[in-house]
Amino acid sequence: MQLSFQSLDPLPMHGRDLDVHPEDFMETPDQGQDSKQEILENKDVVVQHVNIQGLGRTKEDLLGYEISDVFHAKNLIDVMKRAHVARQRLLRLGIFKDVEVLIDTSEGTDALPNGLDVTFEVTEVKRLTGSYNTMVGNNEGSMVLGLKLPNMFGRAEKLTFQFSYGTKETSYGLSFFKPQPGHFERNLTLNMYKVTGQFPWSSLKETDRGVSAELNFPLGVTNHTLKWEGVWRELGCLARSASFAVREESGHSLKSALSHTVSVDSRNSAIFPSRGALLRINQELAGYTGGDASFLKEDFELQLNRRLFWDSVLSASLWGGMLYPIGGQPSCIADRFYLGGPTSVRGFGMYSIGPQSEGDYLGGEAYWAGGLHLYTPLPFRPGKGGFGDLFRTHFFLNAGNLCNLSYGDGPRAHLQKLAECIRWSYGAGIVLRLGNIARLELNYCVPMGVQSGDRICDGVQFGAGIRFL
Repeated sequence: MQLSFQSLDPLPMHGRDLDVHPEDFMETPDQGQDSKQEILENKDVVVQHVNIQGLGRTKEDLLGYEISDVFHAKNLIDVMKRAHVARQRLLRLGIFKDVEVLIDTSEGTDALPNGLDVTFEVTEVKRLTGSYNTMVGNNEGSMVLGLKLPNMFGRAEKLTFQFSYGTKETSYGLSFFKPQPGHFERNLTLNMYKVTGQFPWSSLKETDRGVSAELNFPLGVTNHTLKWEGVWRELGCLARSASFAVREESGHSLKSALSHTVSVDSRNSAIFPSRGALLRINQELAGYTGGDASFLKEDFELQLNRRLFWDSVLSASLWGGMLYPIGGQPSCIADRFYLGGPTSVRGFGMYSIGPQSEGDYLGGEAYWAGGLHLYTPLPFRPGKGGFGDLFRTHFFLNAGNLCNLSYGDGPRAHLQKLAECIRWSYGAGIVLRLGNIARLELNYCVPMGVQSGDRICDGVQFGAGIRFL
């Protein structure tokens, strides 16, 4: 099937190598590069037709938004750039396995002397695809099996079934993804899931069965997520030795919550950023749309990065959050914050800072954590430009605190409580980047400010995850 767009009423727009055959613009070999560039940039052209070949089940109206900007090109260099961007936009939809671009002079009775035709040759993905991979979470690993129905109704919709079996968590779920035509970053996701997790630091196991609806959209330089979630939670004891405080939390509860997340991210990399900043703020309100849990929860994440001399990078991070129970109900152990471990305050056991009962950590309603890091290349730069660039040496200083607050005491008393009993640590190690989604750390840690009941990891500590302080 071939789809052709005429440049009569251009639609709005956002894409590897181009096969360019503009014979009437070719220059003799002895001309310099600057002369060729000037001719290509100054030669006015008109894009008369944009054709898409290879379509099967994809709807025509979806692609018009993605390629229409090519019609606005004024010269050949501009055509190449806009065609490349359009190609990237088509691939981003996740419905094409390959997209090739051909630029040629216009032919036919309506052809102009400076007219061009741009053709996108696409190969659609199969109707049903499967996947098998491993996933690294925060100090845990999982095997993930998935089935996808891409381009389900012809407009980049996607239905996904996923089963995950991990060291601490087993889950399966069904999700439906629908983007807005012409604005892929604006999308709606519907989920149904069941998740069973084990939390040995609290002697707790939890099974969640739920549904959720999530709307993502950009607004200026910010990205927003609006979400509603309804979940039936079943809490139980992981061991017979579980404390009475954990046993009290056991049973069933229903949570219905609305949440909003706003983020600004100018970093050049999520794992090894050398410049830029990240600010993420999340608010969650539970209880007003039903359910047993009632609370207001706020937390934020801030990260600043600056390149120094010799490819070294100084990074500073700050996390914080507060949970306020509503209606006089105590907060649930599953909703509280947890702190400590190789992904937050290093040198301490996993989530082993703060309130605890008989060796079980119960989480807290308020916390803060800060970190200062210096990343440098490996000594003597082995493997520079290749495998060695996946590694960094790492010097760090971390601090933080987790506690419960008495909300009748006022802000000054809250700050004083958070400033008491600060845990901190320092050390050095090696960091390995896994793609651009996760990293591994092997650090030598020296914990300080240890309080009664804290579990420490004095010496070598290993961490794996996607989010690090």
